[in-house]
Amino acid sequence: MSKNHNLSPLDPPLPGKVGARMDWTRLYGASRGLAVASAAERHAGPVVVVVPDPATAIRLETELSFFLAATDSVPVMHFPDWETLPYDVFSPHQDIVSDRLDILRRLPEFRRGILVTPVTSLMVRMPPAHYVSAHSLELRVGERLEVDAFRNRLESAGYRCVSQVMEHGEFAVRGAIIDLFPMGGSEPLRLDLFDEDIESIRTFDPESQRSAESVEHVRLLPAREFPMTDEAVRRFRQAWRERFEGDPNDCPIYRDVSSGLRPAGIEYYLPLFFEQTATLFDYLPPESLVIEYEDVYEAAQAFSSDVRERYSERAHDRERPLLPPDEMFIDSSQTYALFKPFMRVRLRRFEESLDGAQHAFATRTPLRLPVDARAEEPLAAVERFVNDFRGRVLFVAESPGRRETLLETFRAHRL
Repeated sequence: MSKNHNLSPLDPPLPGKVGARMDWTRLYGASRGLAVASAAERHAGPVVVVVPDPATAIRLETELSFFLAATDSVPVMHFPDWETLPYDVFSPHQDIVSDRLDILRRLPEFRRGILVTPVTSLMVRMPPAHYVSAHSLELRVGERLEVDAFRNRLESAGYRCVSQVMEHGEFAVRGAIIDLFPMGGSEPLRLDLFDEDIESIRTFDPESQRSAESVEHVRLLPAREFPMTDEAVRRFRQAWRERFEGDPNDCPIYRDVSSGLRPAGIEYYLPLFFEQTATLFDYLPPESLVIEYEDVYEAAQAFSSDVRERYSERAHDRERPLLPPDEMFIDSSQTYALFKPFMRVRLRRFEESLDGAQHAFATRTPLRLPVDARAEEPLAAVERFVNDFRGRVLFVAESPGRRETLLETFRAHRL
C-alpha cells in the first residue's frame, strides 16, 4: 500500500456521543492500524488505543507512523509499560521512566493525536495529575542559580548525583559546571555558570564529553514518578506505619527512604508518597476516544491473576511487606469501568452478535496460494487468483533479494 493512500474506503463511523460504544469488526492485520489512523484524522480530540501487550503497542506504533507519514497534525505517542514483574525488587529502567514522565507532562494539553498503551500500563496506579507540573523546574540562560540550593532541588526531585552523567535522572557538579540528563530529554545538558548566573546551556555527548548545540531554555521533569521531598518522605513514613505491623526500622525499604535513598523496587510503594493516586485516564480530556484492541480483556485478567499470585507468594516477607493489590493495582473489572466515561470502540476480527452499534469492514484475510515447485505448473494457484481477481494485486517480499527471486520465478512461468 502506498503512503499516499486514500482513507475513504476504510473510514469507520465514530461513536456519536460521550459514553457511547461501538464495535468495528472484520479487521485483519494492518487494517486495524489504518482504521485507527483514519479515526484519529477525523476525531476532534485525542485517541487512546489500548492494546494487550507491549509487543502489539510497538507494532501498532510502527503501522501508524507509516499511515500518518504524510501529516504532522496527528502525533503518535507510546506510553510504555514498566517492563518489570508485579512487586519486583527491580526498578524500571530510567529511559522508560523518562518516556512515561514526558507523556504525563504532555497529556493535559494533548488535544489531538494518538496515545498507544498496553493495558498493563493502565492497571498500575500513577501519581496525581498535578504531580509532574508541580515538581518541574525551568532554567533559562542569564538566570541566577545558587548551586547548593539547585543541587538540593534536584535530589528532592529524584535526580542522582554521580561523577559522570550517562543516563536519564543523573547530575554532576564540577565547580562552575553542572551536567545533568533531564527526564524526557534526548540529550544531557551542561550548564556553565559565571558567579551565580547561567552563562550558557549546551547539549553534550556523554561518551566524548564534548559540548554541542546551545539551548536558551530547558524544563526539567522530576526524575521519578514519586517525590522525594521532606514532606513526601514524612508522608511515606506515616503511611508505612499505618499499613504495616512491627518495627518499621527492621525493613530496609523504610530505612532507605527515611535516609533519602531510593531503593530498587520502590515504585511498588508509590501510593505511600501521595494522599491519593490517579490513573492514566485522569490525565485525559473528556472528548477522548478510547479504542480497545481484541484480547485486551483477557490480557487484563491474566495480569490481575499474576498480581494476586505474586502477592500471595511474597506477602509474608517481614523485611519487605507488600501493599495489597487493590492499593497498587487496578483490577481487570475496574479497568473496564475506566473506559465508560469516554467514547469507546472495540476492534474485532469477526462479525459477532453484540449489543450496541456495529460496523463491519469490507476486508478479509489473505488467501493461501502455495507454490508447488515439483508440479508441472508451480504457480497455478497464483495464476488463477490473478486472472480471476478484478483489481490490483500487491505482492510483498521479505527483502530485496527475495523480491528479485520472486520476479525471476514469475518471468520464468510467464506470469
